[in-house]
Amino acid sequence: MDIDRRKTTAALALALTGAGWTRTAGAQEAWPARPITFMVPQAAGGSTDTLAREIGLRLGEALGQSVVVDNKPGANGIIGCDIVAKSKPDGYMLLIGGTGTMAINQHMYAKMPFDPATAFVPVAMFGYSTSVLVVHPSVPVKTIGELITLIKSRPGAINYASAGIGSSPHLTAEMFRQMAGVSITHVPYKGSTPGVVATMAGETQMMFTGVASAVAQIKSGKLKALSISGPKRSNALPGVPTASESGLPGFEADFWIGLFAPAGTPPAIVQRLNAEVVKILNSGPVKEKFATSGVDGMAITPEAFNQIQAKDIERWAKIVKTAGLKGE
Repeated sequence: MDIDRRKTTAALALALTGAGWTRTAGAQEAWPARPITFMVPQAAGGSTDTLAREIGLRLGEALGQSVVVDNKPGANGIIGCDIVAKSKPDGYMLLIGGTGTMAINQHMYAKMPFDPATAFVPVAMFGYSTSVLVVHPSVPVKTIGELITLIKSRPGAINYASAGIGSSPHLTAEMFRQMAGVSITHVPYKGSTPGVVATMAGETQMMFTGVASAVAQIKSGKLKALSISGPKRSNALPGVPTASESGLPGFEADFWIGLFAPAGTPPAIVQRLNAEVVKILNSGPVKEKFATSGVDGMAITPEAFNQIQAKDIERWAKIVKTAGLKGE
């Protein structure tokens, strides 16, 4: 009887274990069973927020669950990123991260509450935000090469605007300064828009800014575009050459935006999210919208995204260290 009882108990335990595995597998297959949150570590209304809402709306339709955008600005994006880094890795809290938050901040700030390279899993890149070098119409140059010659003839006399210390326009200009070997004066503003306005007004002579921030002013003649800071021309400004084409070979300073999940998120969820985002990026409406906004869509795998992030972590470390930049 004891032997029979032990056999019965063992069989029951095995059955319960099997049932547990079935429930776990079923729960994974059912994902997503509730709304998903996109954490945007910047204020609402900016280019990152706009892109997150566009992708989030279409992703929600594809998954059959709503995607809620939660804006948590502060500390140059660190606050919102930290919330996601410490969240449960179950596919319901995701981060909209960019070059600044995921490849530059760790070089700017001595103490970070997380390591962007290990606290997150790259899921899907949305695209690159291409920068454009603009100058006030009165500046007597037509190419980035001519601008370098002008600056060298007037060392320290040319001012450039940025969206603030450590912002992408600031770091792009710093890369330009180092590669071109020129002396230019930094004038930080509180955002890209005030910087663009200052350059139009002649308060500053030049600025690197996102294509979307200046395309209207360029087309109206209020700003003069000299070069695109990416490896290829922008669809929004096809007539503007790249920096390599116009006098500064090897100069590339694109900034990407993409989707990240907390480390430990099940690979099946990561792959599903990636597949759906790739479909969205390849759809006609999204391609058209990106083409006019200065964003170049990048439908790539999580592994390829991880390689790009790793490369940029190394690249921007050198720029920040050489410039001696520190986060405020």
